Amino acid sequence: MSVTTPAGFVAGGVHCGLKSNGNPDLALVVNQGPHFDSASVFTANRCKANPVLWSEQVVKDGTVKAVVLNSGGANCYTGAEGFQTTHEVAERVASNLGIGAIDVVVCSTGLIGLRNDRPTLLAGVDAVHAALKADGGDDAAHAIMTTDSVSKQVVVDRGGWSIGGMAKGAGMLAPQLATMLVVITTDAIVPAAELDAALRASTRVSFDRLDSDGCMSTNDTVTVMASGASGITPSVEDFTAALTEVCSSLAMQLLADAEGADHEIAITAVNAATEDDAVAVGRSVARSNLFKAAVFGNDPNWGRVLASIGTTDAAFDPADLDVAMNGVWVCRNSGPGEDPATIDLKPRKVTVTIDLKSGSCEATVWTNDLTHAYVHENSAYSS
Repeated sequence: MSVTTPAGFVAGGVHCGLKSNGNPDLALVVNQGPHFDSASVFTANRCKANPVLWSEQVVKDGTVKAVVLNSGGANCYTGAEGFQTTHEVAERVASNLGIGAIDVVVCSTGLIGLRNDRPTLLAGVDAVHAALKADGGDDAAHAIMTTDSVSKQVVVDRGGWSIGGMAKGAGMLAPQLATMLVVITTDAIVPAAELDAALRASTRVSFDRLDSDGCMSTNDTVTVMASGASGITPSVEDFTAALTEVCSSLAMQLLADAEGADHEIAITAVNAATEDDAVAVGRSVARSNLFKAAVFGNDPNWGRVLASIGTTDAAFDPADLDVAMNGVWVCRNSGPGEDPATIDLKPRKVTVTIDLKSGSCEATVWTNDLTHAYVHENSAYSS
């Protein structure tokens, strides 16, 4: 179950020395063809790391042959020297593979503002090239972990063609096309333009709806590569559905591993005037520290939900809102409903349903609670 499950891909993961604990910290995923179509989305943060600045140029022609990823250092705000490190890493990967550097996406994750040691990285590139293998996807997935407690991987098999994916991310999970580092592979034949459309459709309803802590990273990258090695060309609809399944699975794995979280919260706004309204309402509740702290304390405080809804421009009548938590309608017509004491918030999964009574659209945004452990984790670490 990895990025090397689809035919035409090899991968590897090694320890090169960026992490002092000896854990793997450099990964490489290579498309061996026969096709090299690709699509990517990146962070919408205007403050972007050097690998994002490099990779944004790489993906413009729709061709990517390899993705190299390091953990242990974000290479962000490291100046011209940091950008040169990214460039030289791409050049070394390309030289080892006999391809052009302009076909190598580079990803980094870890602390902001610290330079990655260039000789260490370049030696690691050589080592991970030597470690490439047809079943190396699991090694690669472990090498990109930072504060992750587990690797995130998924495969969707469509009988003749498949899609594999890996992701990292446990903090700084907020939307705008991507929320972490993700590499997705497929052996289907999918032209770059169709890949791009499918990826954007998939991320819109998965990664872009994940709002763990409202903090958007500087390094977020999602790249999909299509080898065409299966010889099968699925319909656009079938491929988009399968890719959405992959992205949704990875997004939920990220949510389940969010730093310090005790609860995974699905916030669904129903009967909204537009889908954008539903997303705006769900996101506003997801970003309420008061609401998230209440869930951590097992307190079904629906008043904090209504207060968050009121900060949006969505269409609704403030005097006629319904809210349910774990299926219990604790708020009816913007007033007390069923007894909140009947709600059990001890289980990890929590659902919030908001009836806006303004239309027929709906959307779900996923978040987690705000815990002591999250504060402790991030008082000593930033990525």
